[in-house]
Parts: sequence; C-alpha cells; structure tokens
Amino acid sequence: MDQQTQTELEAAAFRRLLQHLDSRKDVQNIDLMNLAGFCRNCLSKWVMAAAEEKGVAVDYDQAREMVYGMPYSEWKDKYQQPATPEQLAAFEKTQK
Repeated sequence: MDQQTQTELEAAAFRRLLQHLDSRKDVQNIDLMNLAGFCRNCLSKWVMAAAEEKGVAVDYDQAREMVYGMPYSEWKDKYQQPATPEQLAAFEKTQK
C-alpha cells in the first residue's frame, strides 16, 4: 500500500471514530478514560500535536471543536454529566 492511500484510510478511520463518538454522547470522557485510557480531550491534544508537527497553528480550543463538533463549552453544557463516585474510583485506580 502506498503512503497516500494509507494516509487517506487513516484519515477516514479517524473521521469515522469522531462520528461514532458524536453518536454516543451518552458515553462520558471519564468512561472512555476508564475503559480505553484516552478520551475526546486526548484526541484533541493529539490533533493539536499533529498540527504542530506540520507547522499548522491549531490551539487546544480549535482542536477540541474539531473533535467535539462544536465549542467544548457548548458540548459540556449540553452533554457532560457529573462523574459518579464509581467512575471517579475507577479513574483513580487507573492513575496508579
């Protein structure tokens, strides 16, 4: 497989991941962190780092808007739920 095709497939898979996460707003970032070790904010940081490697100026807010599909503050107001004690306890276990 040539590099261009691989890059296009990776980009398509990433867009599909974002679509999937958008369709599962019920899944909180803490759930993602507890189960997979990354969340939407991590993806945003990875987008920002990739942009920096390419010499493209993308700040954290812009990267989060790319991942969340809207400004983070709007997503947080509409969809973020307070973490439960169980979620917080599971998160603490993963941080050790």
